[in-house]
Amino acid sequence: TVKVLLYKSKKRSDGKYSIAIRVTKDRKPKYYFIDWIDEKYFDPEDKRVKSSHINSRLINSNIIQKEAEADKIILSFEAQKKHYTSADVMDEMKGKKKTRSFFELADEHISQLKKMKKTNRAVSDASKVNSFKEFTQNDNLQFEDITEHLLKMYKTYLIAKGTNSERSIMNIFILIRLLFNRAIKMGIVEREKYPFGENKIRIVLPDAIKIGLDENEIQKIEALDLIPGTPIAHTRNVFLFSFYLAGIRISDVLKMRWTDIKDGRLYYRMGKNNKITSLKIPDAVIKILEIYKAERSKPGDFIFPELKKAALKNSEDVYTKTKTAIKKFNKYLGEIAKLAKIDKKITTHIARHSFGNIAGEKISPQMLQKLYRHSNLSTTIGYQ
Repeated sequence: TVKVLLYKSKKRSDGKYSIAIRVTKDRKPKYYFIDWIDEKYFDPEDKRVKSSHINSRLINSNIIQKEAEADKIILSFEAQKKHYTSADVMDEMKGKKKTRSFFELADEHISQLKKMKKTNRAVSDASKVNSFKEFTQNDNLQFEDITEHLLKMYKTYLIAKGTNSERSIMNIFILIRLLFNRAIKMGIVEREKYPFGENKIRIVLPDAIKIGLDENEIQKIEALDLIPGTPIAHTRNVFLFSFYLAGIRISDVLKMRWTDIKDGRLYYRMGKNNKITSLKIPDAVIKILEIYKAERSKPGDFIFPELKKAALKNSEDVYTKTKTAIKKFNKYLGEIAKLAKIDKKITTHIARHSFGNIAGEKISPQMLQKLYRHSNLSTTIGYQ
């Protein structure tokens, strides 16, 4: 419904009220304000300004125009069979362009991640969005079109492709759910259209199987006779550096500088959760640091060489060089596993799981919580 009224919920200091066009859809009202007048000049029956007001003709003309505009916008939405809200009508009346389609909102989300320098997540989420776009073949997909049936069909499509694990599929659904919740808050779609939850699409993450190394296997890697300065020897150094420092993520290892080392401790900010932590440097890591000291040209140099030529103000360049380095490390870790006769897949992330395997038998859960920088002890226990 569209109604002209005197908006009495707000009174100006001079005692005047605003004339408003009220648009109500699904019992949710929104207001378009026109002009301020004294209450005595407004005719509630005629819904117009009385002729006794000096600007009655001009204000009434504006009322008629905006009332007709609201009706026209509503008719346009209904003719196109578009889902709309009273907020959408207001946005049209005010000349605002509102993000309406799923992929418009997804692009905005990815753009925000890039501005926040969260390049890893931006690249990952862009890949998920492109997968969904490839399936739907609809650049203008509306949120109300994302139904339980569509998502079930999409899951079948991903399984048939054979390139996505169950966990990968659930991660895509988590992103779709995030954007859907955002659209509900923005008034783009009604909560009744939400396809997730009990008796609808449920997101259940399967347990990931990542087998860490045991103490004997770590010793086998250390005992390998590798030529110093070769890529495979460098890979071992980076892997063991991560392992002996509670399984620090390789992306964080590569960002470490010599200035992060003070009084026998390593101070750094975790990239995943932005928490600052410090660890005492064990003897095994001191030996690794000695290997790279000769390559240090200034105090603020990176300890390892991978990011020395990166454009540090360009988060995408840092991300690309980090990703390239991890791919190279994982290749050489495969060769190290063969040389050490270890029948497990070794990747950079396995350093963290290996530390968890070995330390879990020697260190209290409370100490592990501090080393991992987990907010809750239950997270640490679950991780172990």
